[in-house]
Amino acid sequence: MAGDGGPGPRRPEDGRGREQGHGQGHGQGDGRGHRPERRGRRPGTEPLTARSPLRLRAVLSSVALVAAAAAAIVFAVSAAADGGDGEWAAAGLCAAVAVVAALDLVVIARRARP
Repeated sequence: MAGDGGPGPRRPEDGRGREQGHGQGHGQGDGRGHRPERRGRRPGTEPLTARSPLRLRAVLSSVALVAAAAAAIVFAVSAAADGGDGEWAAAGLCAAVAVVAALDLVVIARRARP
């Protein structure tokens, strides 16, 4: 039954039907289901002078690159002397971290360009 408030299709006579934009936009805007555009206003609370922390990210990636590369070399030299599988795994893991840090530095350099 359509008039008992239960589930069922909405009818135009209940004020929520097709005449208000097919239910899109909740009746706000221009009647076509679009929300009004807010020109000149920022959508959030971010200040106009907000800047991304690329410099801090670059410093952290540089430190990670140097530390991971040094650790990879130490583990590789130790594994070559002892032949331990765990040391080779640690050297590989540290090398992977160094590669990720290097790639992050490339991404930072590309984003820092105007």
